Amino acid sequence: MLKGTVNDVKSMREFLISQYGYPEECIRVLTEDEKEDIFSPTKKNIQESLKWLVEGSESGDSLVFYFSGHGLRQPDFNNDERDGFDETICPVDFMQEGMILDNEINSTIVWPLKQGVTLHAIVDACHSGTILDLEYIYNPEIKKWEDNSAPSKARKSTSGGIAICLSACDDDKMAADTTAFTGKAMAGAMTYLMIETIKKDPEITYGHLLERMREMVDQFNDKSCLGKFLPTVFYHRKIQNALLSSSETFEVYAKKFLL
Repeated sequence: MLKGTVNDVKSMREFLISQYGYPEECIRVLTEDEKEDIFSPTKKNIQESLKWLVEGSESGDSLVFYFSGHGLRQPDFNNDERDGFDETICPVDFMQEGMILDNEINSTIVWPLKQGVTLHAIVDACHSGTILDLEYIYNPEIKKWEDNSAPSKARKSTSGGIAICLSACDDDKMAADTTAFTGKAMAGAMTYLMIETIKKDPEITYGHLLERMREMVDQFNDKSCLGKFLPTVFYHRKIQNALLSSSETFEVYAKKFLL
């Protein structure tokens, strides 16, 4: 069981309000702590909330989809995944109702994006690398965008807008819940690192954000830190580096990270 997911959602909500000025009434929160059933993170409620997020959006709008929780993967039988697997997120009732596939997320919140609309997805879950099925993945090792279009030529594009996703790890990796950074409360490593890095440098670019998060991850994964920090990491997993994907390429060291 992931212990930090509700903490992550609360942190992200506060971050959107305090850092970027999002009105409270424009933020919909689904957690197991909510009192009303319509705000429980069931498959149906998540699906309806994804539709709610993009409905009525117009040029100039900035949308944010945030998910902290379990992510899985399953074989792709449609030849629209380069690695042969569909990535998924797991609603609270996924054992009964099933998972939500990346294909569905893409068609629900990526396809409808009109010219001038920007969507950011921040997904702190295992196997979340290409959870939005976007057409380009940024490779920080060679500082270039790589093609992630579907071999089957299936549509993954927007309707003129831009979708950008920051994921906790590659598709074949596991994300970590940890107290290593907070000292007390459990939190998703990527969520914590992203928020704290941006708070320190609100003008940071996408490229420098990835670099600084990677530097902090490397410090905590360094052999000299193993004895002190890894016992606090969920299932003793190493913390993974975040992955950036997008519906279109852009200059990551020139474009300011702005939600």
